[in-house]
This record gives sequence, C-alpha cells and structure tokens, in this order.
Amino acid sequence: QKKQSELEKWLADDYWSRKSNTDVSTDATSQAVDATPRRKTKIVCTIGPSTNTREMIWKLAETGMNVARMNMSHGDHQSHQKVIDLVKEYNAQNTDGNTVAIMLDTKGPEVRSGDLPEPIMLAEGQEFNFTIKRGVSTEDTVSVNYDDFISDVEAGDILLVDGGMMSLAVKSKTADTVKCVVVDGGELKSRRHLNVRGKSATLPSITEKDWEDIKFGVENGVDFYAVSFVKDAKVIHELKAYLKSANADIHVIPKIESADSIPNLQSIIAASDGAMVARGDLGAELPIEEVPLLQEEIIRTCRSMQKPVIVATNMLESMIDHPTPTRAEVSDIAIAVREAADAIMLSGETAHGKYPLKAVKVMHTVALRTESSLYDPTKALLNDDFCKSQLSKMFGSHATMMANTLRTPIIVFTRVGSMAVLLSHYRPSSTIYAFTNEVRVKQRLALYQGVVPILMEFSDDAEETFSRAITSLLDAKYMNEGDYVTLVQSGSQSIWREESTHHIQVRKV
Repeated sequence: QKKQSELEKWLADDYWSRKSNTDVSTDATSQAVDATPRRKTKIVCTIGPSTNTREMIWKLAETGMNVARMNMSHGDHQSHQKVIDLVKEYNAQNTDGNTVAIMLDTKGPEVRSGDLPEPIMLAEGQEFNFTIKRGVSTEDTVSVNYDDFISDVEAGDILLVDGGMMSLAVKSKTADTVKCVVVDGGELKSRRHLNVRGKSATLPSITEKDWEDIKFGVENGVDFYAVSFVKDAKVIHELKAYLKSANADIHVIPKIESADSIPNLQSIIAASDGAMVARGDLGAELPIEEVPLLQEEIIRTCRSMQKPVIVATNMLESMIDHPTPTRAEVSDIAIAVREAADAIMLSGETAHGKYPLKAVKVMHTVALRTESSLYDPTKALLNDDFCKSQLSKMFGSHATMMANTLRTPIIVFTRVGSMAVLLSHYRPSSTIYAFTNEVRVKQRLALYQGVVPILMEFSDDAEETFSRAITSLLDAKYMNEGDYVTLVQSGSQSIWREESTHHIQVRKV
C-alpha cells in the first residue's frame, strides 16, 4: 500500500518533468534547450468507450496525446465519425500549438472463433475442435470464420488463442474440422482471435470491410492509415494507387505483425510512409524471443529511410485494470524511446481501460525522463556520406550540430514537410518548430519525433514571416526574449530564397 501510494504521488507530481527543469544549464553562454522541456517521442492513443467523449478527448490531448487512433475492428462508422469530428474540433479551437493527428487502423484479415452462448472452459489435455461449418458451438467444437482454415494448418501446428492466452496442438484434420489437444487452457469466449505459430493466414491483407473503412477515411480526410497484416509491398502499392486516384493525401503505415512480412521488411517500408511494430500478433506468429530483436530491426530500418516508426501493443497493459504500471512496462517504454522510435502507442489502456489519463501520464513522464538522459550535444551525428545532390541532408546534419552545440531550438518553414522530417531524422537535442501553411502537412508532422507543427500563413516578405513566427513562439511561452534560435532555410522546395541557396542562421530573439 505504501509503495503504491508513493508511485501515485510521483505520477501526480510529475516528478521527472520538474527534475528535467532543474537539470537545465544556467551557463550564460549556453541557453536552455527549452524553458520547459518538451517530450519528443509522440503518443498514439486508441479511442474507445472510455475516451470517446468531448471531455475525454480534450483531456487526453492536454495530458499528452499526439495521435488519435480509431480501431476499425470495433465500433461502426457513426461512432468513429463522432471521434473524427471531436478531434477536428479540438484542433480548430486549440491555441497552444498541440496538434492531434487522426489515424484509422484497418481490421485486416483476422481469423476468429465463432459466437458462443456462454464461455467454455478448456483444460490441459482436453480434446477440442475447430470447424469451418457455420454456427457450431458445442462443448468440444466451435466454428471459425475462415473457409481455408483447414488447408492453412497441419498436424503438429500450434494454435494460439488471443495471442497466446491459450494454446492448442493440432493432432489431425478432416475435410471440415481441425482436431486439437489443449496445451494451455483457459476460458474460451466468443469471437477470439486465432493464430498459427510461425504461419500467416492466406487471406488478402485488405478485405472488403477494410475497403469500406478506407473510403470512409478518405471522405473524412484522416491523416494516416495503419494497415493490418501487411505481407508484402504489393498491398501498399495497391492502396497508394487507390488514394492517388481518389486525390487523397493520406499516409500509409503498415503494421508489421505477420511472419510473412519479415522477409519483405525492406521493400514494405520502402513502399510505405512509415511502420508500426505490432508486437501482439508478431509475437503470436513468431517465437516471442524474436520480438525484441525485430522491434530494434524495424526501428533501425525506418530510421535509415527517414520514416516514422510506432512501437505498439502491451506497453501499459496492466493499467487497463490498475492505476499504476509494472516496472517491466516502464522499462518497455524507456527501451522504445532509447531505440529512437518516433511514437509509442496505447491500445486497450485508453480504449476501454479504467485509467486512460493516468496511462497517458505515465507514458509521457517516462518518455520525457528517458529522453533527458539521451541527448549529448557533443555526440557525433550519423555518418552520412554527402554529395552535391544531397545539400538538404548536409544542411539538416549541420543545422542539428549547430543547434546541439549552441543548445538552441530549431525553426524551419516548410510547405511539404521534407526539411522538418529530415531534421527529425537527425534527432536534435532541442525542439523543432515546423511552421507550415498547409493543414495536411501540419497534421502529418504530428507523428514525427521532436517536431511541433504550427500552422501559419506565409507572406511574400521573409522577415515579416520570421517575425510573426517568433512572436507566436513567445506568446505560447515556447521561448523567452534573449534566447537564441537556429533558423533553417533549405529543403526540396525553396521559400524566399533562390533554388540553389541554403541558409542556416542563428538569431537572438
């Protein structure tokens, strides 16, 4: 009881935020990175029954939510429409610079057991069957929703229920039934998710329901699609072709969660706009000891391609029912931050958990504290080889080095977001304030590590625009008069400069 109350007090007092504030150098020749340190790693929150009201969405955003995720496996278009409208309302009314992006997560080709009138208790050693006949629910046999289930499994395979909460060994099969023996028992409820260890179902990655949900996302102008059970780059190309034909500016984030996706990892991420490490199904289809190594590999691959990466599943699972996390969960968040993930995600914790705001608060404070231990202004940047065709890379690298050395925030003006994304790739120790005159770019940049996107109209006069940007940052208390800032003008599209010129300036506010 005493230990729990101490931890709750720590969370309530936001101890690490206050500690970070006191750790800032007061040397007159080196200003603070920020008057108030900002968390760089972004937080994705799944919206569900616990959080789908106006009050809760506002509170989630104020506590630390950067992306609102809608899980299309649950709810209907009417309920998701309500969430989209509320997030857009928040973005329209919010004046403190916080932008919440909208992510639509497709259901994908899930294999599930059928409906049961009441749960069935499965005991170790018990014989139990799955059949492709519809509507079967007896004490030893239940239906599955997938007609090719019989051809996908073989004797000796291990079936996992809900990612491994229960497991069964396949003994034999007939034309319509898979006969199993229970290895790890438990309570089998209706519509449970089924995996075959080491195998992926031979289902299309985008189902008919997914296409309806994708069209719904286009109509509502969501910012990201998270696509479930992507096996190869062909699916990404197909979706991107559809979005192009619909004139929809929506980025595609594949969920790496199937055994078949790992051999195709490079091509999938190359075709996409980022990736999500969906550790639940990944750990069901592959040995669980492989998951931490794959997480690191996926993050590294995304970083090398300058694409955002989200680490998801079970990050604060215990907080669905409890007000404080396990120490292992705290370490899990810290590891994802140290591996340089752009974002970390909450699923059931915020969708249907008892303590959604506390979960976001824990994620925020742990990420902030971990980040405060990572950044060394003297640390060498990535060893990129530059050539004349890579001026933007060179300037992004040197702007980061300059900002790190002088401990200044970075200000960048962007129409397409390319330089803000590149600066995020180099992980400067200070905040990147990305001013853009495009709403879609502002929404998209909300996912990138260390970037604070700000919508502002650009004028034809560069100095006037600079002045308005500085004034807005002062008004928002992001900086103080007398501070220095590093201002970057570079990128794929020139603004107020000749096409061949690039500028890095350090200015006193």
